[in-house]
Amino acid sequence: MIPRGGNLLIILSSPSGVGKTTITKKLQQKYSNFKLSISHTTRPPRSNEVDGVDYHFVSKDQFKKLIKDNEFYEYAKIFENYYGTRKKNVDQTLKKNDIIFDIDWQGTKQLSQFKNLNFIKIYLITPNKNELKLRLLKRDENTKEEVEKRFNSFDEDIKHWNDYDYILINKNLETCFKQIEQIINTNKIKNSQFFS
Repeated sequence: MIPRGGNLLIILSSPSGVGKTTITKKLQQKYSNFKLSISHTTRPPRSNEVDGVDYHFVSKDQFKKLIKDNEFYEYAKIFENYYGTRKKNVDQTLKKNDIIFDIDWQGTKQLSQFKNLNFIKIYLITPNKNELKLRLLKRDENTKEEVEKRFNSFDEDIKHWNDYDYILINKNLETCFKQIEQIINTNKIKNSQFFS
């Protein structure tokens, strides 16, 4: 069932370094009705990140209490840290806005179990594995060890592409962004017809 009012829930997933966070930010800048589902995480903030804007940064004990209290729609452990989507935040945002989820395949699998939420699932990949390594090395925020970890998780990540509605190759950021816009617009039209 599509949520009342026809607001969209878009999941963007990809192996680390493909560009989903950049595309998510571009969508928010261009479309004011799109709000990012801000995940909770136990990893420390990077120098350019703001608590409550990029993530809700919490301790492992706080995160485990939220799990125990059944507060998450989904959560996963990725590279030694936990990430999760809190139910309360999603439910409140969805009343007035479309939502983008910047999550991995584990989170997508868990969210897909909630049949009352109708997701559009988009998976982004690079043209090839070497391109991914170059992008990860260009990013200043990762150590060489982290780059290797993220690069090595690629093969596991792409096994789950068939859980998604759309697979896009992010060869060119602008082209990929336009393809996502087209997907969103098509689904917006479908939703408006459903609710008319």
